Amino acid sequence: MPDLAVNRRVSFDYEILQTYEAGIELLGFEVKAAKAGRMQIAGAFVVIRGMSASLVNAVIAPYQPKNAPPDYDPSRPRRLLLHKSELKELLGAVSKKGLTIVPLKAYTKRNRIKLLIGLGKHKKKRDMREAIKRREAE
Repeated sequence: MPDLAVNRRVSFDYEILQTYEAGIELLGFEVKAAKAGRMQIAGAFVVIRGMSASLVNAVIAPYQPKNAPPDYDPSRPRRLLLHKSELKELLGAVSKKGLTIVPLKAYTKRNRIKLLIGLGKHKKKRDMREAIKRREAE
């Protein structure tokens, strides 16, 4: 499973409690662009509205900019495909204080593009400093 995009910053900013695998609903030229490595998920997050989850602030640059539709928005919200039970778990967890759903990485699995999302708790500033000290000591 080759990684298409990895969010490296999330492991520094968040303590990941649980991970989920979600499908992502893309247009045809977006799939081609994502497989070519034009996908960026740094700074993206997942929002749950009703009984559907959306990936917000992820950027997929057009594969061929001149052939892209004129009204194409590279950072449009994209629907995530999850089971209802997973959505209910995530909705219950997000309603708790301080938990966020963040994308960890995008990859291919049997010719489908999947997104690994994590339920995370934001680290405190002192926790981040300890991580820096530990990394420098190594």
